[in-house]
Parts: sequence; structure tokens; C-alpha cells
Amino acid sequence: MQIQDKILLITGGTGSFGTAVLRKFINTNHFKEIRIFSRDEKKQDDMRNQFKSDKLKFYIGDVRDYKSIEPAMRGVDYVFHAAALKQVPSCEFFPMQAVKTNVEGTQNVIDAAGKNNVKKVICLSTDKAAYPINAMGISKAMMEKVAVAASRNLEETVVCLTRYGNVMASRGSVIPLFIKQIKNGDPITITDPNMTRFLMSLEEAVDLVLFAFEHGNPGDLFVNKAPAGTIGDLAQALKDMFKADNPIKVIGTRHGEKLYETLCTREEMLKAEDMGDFYRIPADNRDLNYAQYFSEGTEDVSKIEDYHSHNTEQQGVEGMKKLLLKLPLIRKEVLGEDIMQYPD
Repeated sequence: MQIQDKILLITGGTGSFGTAVLRKFINTNHFKEIRIFSRDEKKQDDMRNQFKSDKLKFYIGDVRDYKSIEPAMRGVDYVFHAAALKQVPSCEFFPMQAVKTNVEGTQNVIDAAGKNNVKKVICLSTDKAAYPINAMGISKAMMEKVAVAASRNLEETVVCLTRYGNVMASRGSVIPLFIKQIKNGDPITITDPNMTRFLMSLEEAVDLVLFAFEHGNPGDLFVNKAPAGTIGDLAQALKDMFKADNPIKVIGTRHGEKLYETLCTREEMLKAEDMGDFYRIPADNRDLNYAQYFSEGTEDVSKIEDYHSHNTEQQGVEGMKKLLLKLPLIRKEVLGEDIMQYPD
């Protein structure tokens, strides 16, 4: 795919994902222009001063507001749609805010992309969208449905999706919290030590989106094969690395949390295509004539397992340490390396 003379737009581009994309491309001949669309002028100013690149263009707006996203889309070739409300607790208390940003905002992005003949839109989703039990996951599941439905009707624009688990050390995640508690001498607060989560670095999240960018067909959903581990092992690994003796305090599961996360449902695994480090799940393109599918059905789905964080490769404490040492935050805090960090 030729991207040398193309224009990329990243919605929610001042976050951890957008920053990682810029680090990958800002000093290369890939993309002649990268547009950052977000609503926070302070973060945009910080990013402008950090990168100091003529390739970067900034647009203030909100994906909820079609009139702000449509002008930013003019002349754009590709879109990485990362703008979202992502925190489980805040979405539980303000579910309609999650709907407005994650669902309606995605529809606005896709409509604007279609109007401007954008070549491809990659929408970023989460493992919480599979069998969702919380407002954030439900809104992301609806986001996926919006994207797949739109993909059936757009002629010039390809819309596809990525779904990934927890990005280690990203904003609002548990690793920075544990480090802060360790350094302050506070108890390390764990919801449930047996809770498992998929674990991936920000670079791996970017690689997944780039794989979808390269290989995605309309309505495709891409998932990376990720390692997993327990929250208890993660806390112990950090204690060992910091040579800390902080006590661990189990505080109980938060509102809307799962014991484990599912990346692919068994229905999706039934049709998943194994692409090495990734799964491709093609869109369900059946029409509204449900009766024929209802009568024919399939027995295979009952024989297949979900792909979730309990039945994938478990890292244990030592495996966790190896994964953690890939993170700039850990290398700075533990090894003293002066590595540029992702924004807080």
C-alpha cells in the first residue's frame, strides 16, 4: 500500500495511541501529512511542542459534532479512529456520554469519511466489546455494529475494525497506579488477584492497526494473539522489580469488571481466519431474511471455545517481568534509562 503522498487523520490523536503512531511515522517519508483531531487544546499544544513537525496539522473538535469532524476529513486518505470514552467506571455512571462519543461519534466519523471519499477507516475497539457487561463495553460493541453496518453500504470507503486488550502502562491503566503506590509506600490495591487480562504493548496495538490498514476488507475485525496473566502476578512482578515490600490489599471487583476478558467469541472463532499473529473475523453479511439461517443453523459453534484471557498463554510472574521490561515507563523507573514516555 503506497502511503508516501497520503494524508492520515487520527481522531483522539493526542492520546497514547496517537502519540505512538506519530513516533512511528513522523520522521519517515510515510504520509505527507498527519492530522490530529481532538477536543483538548492543551494536549494538542503539548504535542505540537513535543514533535515540532511541519507534517503535523491540528484540528479542534469533537466526534460528537459532525460539523467539526467533516471539515477535518477533507482531502484525507486514511483514518485511524481512536477517539473514545474508555474508562469503565466513568461510563457506568454516565452511560449516555459513552453512547454519544463511542456510538454516535463513530457514525459521524464514518459518515464524514464516506462523504469525502476516504479510502479506509480503521476503528479501534476493545476486548470489553465481546460479551459486554458494562456500559463501556456495550457502547464499543455498538460501535462495532455501526462500523460493520456502514461497511456494507459504502462504495469508495473501506471500514474495518481492530479489537485489542489492555495496553500496558497506557493512560488510566493499572501499571502506573501500582508503580505510584509502590513508590509512595502504600498498599498495592488489587480488585481480584485471580482476574486475568490480555497484555500488550502500545507498539503491538499500533502494529495491529497497521495490519488491518494493510489487509482489511469491508467489515473485517482484526484481533492479535496476545499473552495474558493474573493481576496478582502482575503486582508481584512489579514488587520484585522495584524490590518493594508493599503489602497487597484486595479491594474487590469494581463496578462492571469481568474476571477475564474475551477477545473473540466462539461465534467469531467459528469463522476466524488465522493470519499468524492475528485473527481476521470477516463481517456477517447475511441479509434480513433470518428464517433460513434460523432453520439451518450450525452445530459447530457449540464445539468451539471463546478466545479469552483464561485460556490463552499465561505469563506467570517471570513472564510478566519480561513483558514489563519492554515498556519505556518500566525501563525508566527500574533501569534509569532516559526514554521518552507516553503522555499521562
